[in-house]
Amino acid sequence: MTCALLRRPEAADVPTSEQVRSSGSRLAERLRADDAGAQFTRFVLVGGVSSLLYALLYVLLDGFGDQPANVAGAVASSMLANELHRRLTFHAGERVSWFAAQWEGGGLALVGMVATALALGWFDSFAGDDGSLADLAVVAVVTGAIGLIRFAALRWVFGARTPDHA
Repeated sequence: MTCALLRRPEAADVPTSEQVRSSGSRLAERLRADDAGAQFTRFVLVGGVSSLLYALLYVLLDGFGDQPANVAGAVASSMLANELHRRLTFHAGERVSWFAAQWEGGGLALVGMVATALALGWFDSFAGDDGSLADLAVVAVVTGAIGLIRFAALRWVFGARTPDHA
């Protein structure tokens, strides 16, 4: 008896390059759609990129204190996210100006920043200042909850629509 991990794959088990290209094309086409599912997927991807920027800035600036690091990370990541949501997530680049996206999306981000600041303040008063990783976990939980609300609000703010030709 041969271990399944040691056996050579059969030709039928290995996808052809055409199958891989076809799957990739279907995935890319699906991600370009304007329905809520595709928009939510793009929203999560943009959120991941902007969260990485936030985390990087938060860790780099933590020496200045939790709140200044939170504000700097939140402002920079929100500006990036607002622009990416305008252009990529909701395909609103021609309908919504950069300034409008920053103003409207920034207002929504401000609510999230206040909630995050309050959560960090509560956590530090309850658990003490344990360091960046524990604080980042608090921020991740609060940000996830606010993200769901923000998605619905941005769909409305950016006037997400299905194109007439769809």
